[in-house]
Amino acid sequence: MEGNCIYWLEELRSSDNGIVGKKCANLGELMQGGFRVPPGFALSITAYERFMMESGVKEEIAYYLRNFKAEPKDMSDALEFERIAKDIRAIVEAEKMPADMEDDVRQHYRELCRRTNRTDLPVATRSAGPSSHPGQYETYLHVRGEEDVVQNIIRVWSSTFNARSLLARARHRLPLDYDHIGVAVLTMVDAKAAGVLFTLNPVNGDLSKIVIEGSWGLGEAVVSGTVTPDSFVVDKIVLEIEEKRIAAKLRQYAYNTQIGLMEYQDTPHDLATTSCLEDREILELARIAKKMEGYFGCAQDVEWCVAKDIPFPENIFLVQTRPESVWSKKEQGPLLDKKTGFELLFAQATTPIKVKF
Repeated sequence: MEGNCIYWLEELRSSDNGIVGKKCANLGELMQGGFRVPPGFALSITAYERFMMESGVKEEIAYYLRNFKAEPKDMSDALEFERIAKDIRAIVEAEKMPADMEDDVRQHYRELCRRTNRTDLPVATRSAGPSSHPGQYETYLHVRGEEDVVQNIIRVWSSTFNARSLLARARHRLPLDYDHIGVAVLTMVDAKAAGVLFTLNPVNGDLSKIVIEGSWGLGEAVVSGTVTPDSFVVDKIVLEIEEKRIAAKLRQYAYNTQIGLMEYQDTPHDLATTSCLEDREILELARIAKKMEGYFGCAQDVEWCVAKDIPFPENIFLVQTRPESVWSKKEQGPLLDKKTGFELLFAQATTPIKVKF
């Protein structure tokens, strides 16, 4: 399997992290577990490597950087990283994929359109590194047509040379001219609401709770912190909603059909202070979360979305999952339930906690 450039998501397992990156591998594993994931395909790390080497981009970048010196901890040098990032990204985005790889991408996109019975299917092109770098690389949403899919995959590769990525590598004394990643090409979900969930309480590590956060539109508004999301706490044992906090969600991230671009829009007044999820959707997300935690064997940090025009419960999709990374690294200890007086499992362990409910 290793060495191929493109895989359908359903071909992948979590053990393929080193081949396609964690995001793609975990999405494939979700599909294997019977969870609902938007259809799509993945470009492997080999695809990135071939593009960089065969196009001559890696050599050109190395030559460009031959005399570059800047101290990543010196704020006065930050503008230098911005400058070289702009130049290097222009170098990358001016090149073409190897012809056979581009043909393969086009064929996979055409087949994805056929499978979904859509012409010029809108997709998202998302980065997938072999190790997690949340927010470091870039995602392009609502990409349509073969030509734009090919070009936006290259733009995702190019984002490994944005200023954030270059600074991060410089701080860790890593080479600046190379940082291989995979790319996920996922069918866009026409989302009425989206957000994140944790299969524990991220505030105190309580493993008996599931916490769901969401807002109207696509999940970028929640992940980026642009809006204060609605928050729901569900008891994991009995799957009952314990708490709801409905926020004033004044903005949403959505597709503007008139200009053909994603943008932040004002939330309609009647929706701004209305829950973005129905009770049945909250409980279905919690049920899925509990099942996911059992499937992966440790607490999860999940991104989800709810489609507008698909009947419940088939309208709920998962677009990313990864092991929860804060409480799962702490030492284990007891947490007292204020209502019952019983001790609950407090998520503090140096390795991911194995959980059963």
